[in-house]
Amino acid sequence: MNKTTLFLFLTIVPNLILGQYTDVINSNKPGESFSAFSVGTNLLQIETTTNFLKQEHKLLNNKFVGNSFDFSLRYGFFKEELEFIGFGTYQTDIFYDYRYNPTNEITRKNIKEFKIGFKYLIYDPHKNYDDSPNVYSYRANQKFKWRSLIPAIALMSGVNIDSKMNPYTATGVNGISPFALLSTQNNFKNNTVLIANILFDRIGSNQNDFEYIITLTKALNTDWVIFLETQGIKSDFYADNLYSLGAAYLFNKNFQADTSFTANNKKTPKVDKISFGLSYRFDFHKDKVITK
Repeated sequence: MNKTTLFLFLTIVPNLILGQYTDVINSNKPGESFSAFSVGTNLLQIETTTNFLKQEHKLLNNKFVGNSFDFSLRYGFFKEELEFIGFGTYQTDIFYDYRYNPTNEITRKNIKEFKIGFKYLIYDPHKNYDDSPNVYSYRANQKFKWRSLIPAIALMSGVNIDSKMNPYTATGVNGISPFALLSTQNNFKNNTVLIANILFDRIGSNQNDFEYIITLTKALNTDWVIFLETQGIKSDFYADNLYSLGAAYLFNKNFQADTSFTANNKKTPKVDKISFGLSYRFDFHKDKVITK
């Protein structure tokens, strides 16, 4: 029930507790946002993305060209609403400083970010609500339902682990700092999902970031999903508004590939990013049976 799954019509089976587990992988990719729903209990999910990067700063007269690798490990346990998540980015690039003659070239590489935390679904508007089709009226099934405007809500919190002398963070950022994220998700009837994230990152450090992410995804059929996304970042170290578009393809119920392009609308710096991602899940889930 997130970006890839989008909208599943679940059949209610007597004596079974149907939680957040879905028949197909529910990756957070493509895009940067986090869905409100977890992967489900006893599911181990790996999500990876390779990015090709270029940033050019007109005022500071520099640029860098390189690539990065995003990684995410998600595991659902104890309750359907709860998951452990560890994720981050490793980046390597060549930084060109054109203020010098000859040009000063610096090779950089480091873990740009690394986070570990837990996400918990605190509210699901469809839980304990009868949303079964009306067998007597096609029109009633097709009309807009105001209840779809009520989002699912999840909270995620954890810590950043930053290394010393990291070229991708502000001066003095080092060690452990907390983060907190709020995720909302609306699953609309026409196979469209709207996800919104608000993130407070590296709280109390020299790089106290505020971010928002809004992602709109639509399933074209059972295999293809397209998406649009906007991401805002604000801190004393870096500020930007990024825009992304892309698509994902479902090879089978446990394996997904995706691609996207990201850019912004300014030249301080000008951002271009092309991404290719793969997501795979190891499914050890078993439904719990209610004993009477």
